Order: sequence, then structure tokens, then C-alpha cells
Amino acid sequence: MQSFCLVIDPLQNIRIGVATTYGRPYYKFTTYLKILNLSFDSVLPRDISRYCGHLILSTIQEVPKECMLPILYEDTFEQHPTVVRGLMIQKLNLGYGEEELLVGVDPGKRMGLSIFYCGREIENSVYTSIDELVFHIIRILGGLRARYKIVKVGNGNMTVAREIATLLNLRFCSSFDLEFVDEQKTSMKIKNFNQRGKRDMLSAKYITQRDGYRQLVLPLSMTG
Repeated sequence: MQSFCLVIDPLQNIRIGVATTYGRPYYKFTTYLKILNLSFDSVLPRDISRYCGHLILSTIQEVPKECMLPILYEDTFEQHPTVVRGLMIQKLNLGYGEEELLVGVDPGKRMGLSIFYCGREIENSVYTSIDELVFHIIRILGGLRARYKIVKVGNGNMTVAREIATLLNLRFCSSFDLEFVDEQKTSMKIKNFNQRGKRDMLSAKYITQRDGYRQLVLPLSMTG
């Protein structure tokens, strides 16, 4: 089971144009934008070059050669919405700092998850299944390019923390950096948040801001 809380979204003030006359791509684009809680304009492909927005969603066949706006095509929207959010931030250069994908996990019966990409938080959620959590993290690690991919796991429940780390190593077919992070004093910062899951999500966010001993985790195909 997974649930989300609101992320301060750098895309909220971005004008997005959906420019396609094809029904299936239009449905796909608009469905994803609704999931991401983003507004959009419907634009005719012939008007793309005159559109006064920031980003165009369209098909390869319908985009004019002289288009100067950033474009995302239909195949991008085969990815998870969090990956799409990250790709939009990257495309629009809305991030800051180095290109880093940072995942924070608060382990326990309910596992908080916070994901930062290029310095921007793109997801804050909670899971009750380790398998679902690991599957989702792998989907994000595989879907977004970054110079550094770092997973930080709190040490409040080391049994769960080590299980998460082991499953990531077994199932993710690339390398990443892993840190077990001291959770001390994070509970003081979030003691007034008693809603179900919100405490876990905020704890995961604080975990992303802490440093632990970093180790490079290589896929089993390289280590045997």
C-alpha cells in the first residue's frame, strides 16, 4: 500500500501545452498531468511555434522543425509519474546544484519515502510493503539519469533497513551509493505530526539531509 502527501512542486507555475490531434496521446498526456496535479493548455500542433508557454507535450510527427520550446514526447509517459515529474524538471532546468538523485527511506512498519532530483523533492510517500517500496525505488533509479544515485536509509530499524538494502542489491541491475543514516533527533522535529504516515514521510525527508558512511553497491552481475 502506498500513499502520498503534497510536495512543494516547482512545476506549479509552469505553463504546459498539450499539442496533439491524436486521441490516444492526448488522453495519456492529460491523464498524467492530472495525476501530477498540473494544469495545461490544449494547443493545436500548427500553433506550437506561437505558444507562450514553457513546455510542449506532443508526438514526433506533429512538432514543427522550428519549435524553440522544450518538448516531451509520448514515449516519456510510459514511465511512472514521479519519473515524468523529474524529467520535466530536468528539461526545464528547474533544478539546482549537481545532477543528483537522492532517495531517503524511514524503515519500519510504515516506511516513509522521500525522493529528491537535482535538488528538488519530486515525491514524498509512505509504504507498508517492503517489496512494493523496493520495486518503486528501482523504477525511479532506473528511470532518471543522474551523476550520483544515493539511497539513504535510517538506522531506526536495522532489520528492515538491511532487508531493503539487500533487495535493492539483488534486484537493481546497476550501481548506487548506500548510506545508513543516524535517525537521532529527527523525531523531535516531527513530534507534532501525528497523522497516519505523515510522520514517516517527514522523517524520510530529514533522512535525505543527513550523512552516513557511504558505500558503493555494485550489481551482482559485476561482483558474482
